[in-house]
Amino acid sequence: MSVPTIALATNNGNIGGGEVMLLNIAGALRVLGLAVTVLAPMSPGELLREAEVRGFQTVALRAASRVGYMAALAQWRLGHRDIPLWCNGLVPTLATTGMGPRIAHLHILPTGLHAMAAWIGRFGAAEVLVPSRFMAARIRGSRVLENWTPDITYRARSPRPEGPLRVGLLGRLTRDKGVHVLARAMQHVIAQSDREVRLVLAGENRFGDPEDDREIQAALEPLAGAVDQLGWVPREEFFDQVDLAVFPSVAEESFGLVAAEAMAAGIPFILSDAGALPEVVGEAYPWTVQRDDPDALANAILSLTETIGNGDEAVRAAMRRRWEALFSPAAGTLRAAELLDALPRRTNTTLRGSRGGS
Repeated sequence: MSVPTIALATNNGNIGGGEVMLLNIAGALRVLGLAVTVLAPMSPGELLREAEVRGFQTVALRAASRVGYMAALAQWRLGHRDIPLWCNGLVPTLATTGMGPRIAHLHILPTGLHAMAAWIGRFGAAEVLVPSRFMAARIRGSRVLENWTPDITYRARSPRPEGPLRVGLLGRLTRDKGVHVLARAMQHVIAQSDREVRLVLAGENRFGDPEDDREIQAALEPLAGAVDQLGWVPREEFFDQVDLAVFPSVAEESFGLVAAEAMAAGIPFILSDAGALPEVVGEAYPWTVQRDDPDALANAILSLTETIGNGDEAVRAAMRRRWEALFSPAAGTLRAAELLDALPRRTNTTLRGSRGGS
């Protein structure tokens, strides 16, 4: 019996949160017995290379621009209309409108012209997926498929006996992620702390603009000498270098994958109330602050620094249990299986094979 096949089309050639999820989804589908093909632009080729390293079949589409990639993807689709296609983002969703059995998976809440593009692109889709209830409430007829992370080792934490306290942010260094808000909060933290405190930034300005760089640099200038900029590093390296993490987004987050990763690792963290972030950690999480409020964030950082290693273990253990139940690879694979079983017959027919679907 032949192995059923499914194709996943990326939104971007570089790896951001949506592309991390594409790789997680591809892994879950492979566990479920499907042969996975990843479609991506030849350049930039970061996602393509990572998919190949993980052993997935890939199709590199020649394109010099976003429009060119959409055209190349549509051409591929016209020649492979019988293969179920998982459109991982707005770009592939719009490019393949009405073309064969497919899933439209939107990772970012579309607004303005993007909202119109999403409305057009969902035509003929078997399912429209979103990562949170927050987003589902804003996109009529969508189904929630929460994100999940790779397997992450839980780190036993203890206070660093010597050296500075290291407060870190992992993610895109853009205004929507609240980097400038954290920088302003850290001015108060450093001024009021009895211990040396350093800000650790891990990430780059991906998908942002020059104004992000200007405003963030201006906010960081008063912290000269107290900031370590690591660039884009693996999450494990970041977690090993910080005492606590902060995710101070000011824009509405559609999920909050980095918060789920910190939950898994047992890293103490503070996050804002932007979008779906509180949904990820649960209503009872004690370290949630109002977004775009440097004073509230500074107070939370100072409070949590007093708690680290002296009573925060119960909170971190509870977050790890929540991750295991909701955002671990096992939880994600189970959700993917439930989704495939629920797909309409036209889409599910070619996915039954080794899965023995209903």
